[in-house]
Amino acid sequence: AVVDCAEEHTAETFTVGTRLTRVTTALRHRDPELALRAAGDVVPDWSGGTRLGEVLKAFGDRWGQRGMARRAVLLVCSDGWERGDAALLGEQMHRLARLAHRVIWLNPHRGKPGYEPVQSGIVAALPYVDRLVAGHSLAAFAAVLEVVADA
Repeated sequence: AVVDCAEEHTAETFTVGTRLTRVTTALRHRDPELALRAAGDVVPDWSGGTRLGEVLKAFGDRWGQRGMARRAVLLVCSDGWERGDAALLGEQMHRLARLAHRVIWLNPHRGKPGYEPVQSGIVAALPYVDRLVAGHSLAAFAAVLEVVADA
């Protein structure tokens, strides 16, 4: 998830897995390879699945309430497959949507023919998402930049 902090004009970056990991500092390297390697070193759960509800609750409790999410553009990058409680995900998306200026959800399957948002996680999140965008190609990522810029 990426949070564009409105008041500070900065971006904060977190990975979402079985837990929330802040990778903002690791990604500050000018060399993209070093930045990605540093981020990989601090993320303990690359292959554990996602517990989006729990992780977004942790984000909201630790950073969202302190103002990071307030009036921010929140970009969630996920396929919407939830290993945890989908109802908790819906509650936390509702909470963050009230704080954020805009919530944009980037889904890697969105741009593929025949994709339907039927997974429990994305179904729970969609009522609180301002834009559901594709994230399946470099062209899609370029479009996401435009969506974020227009938010």
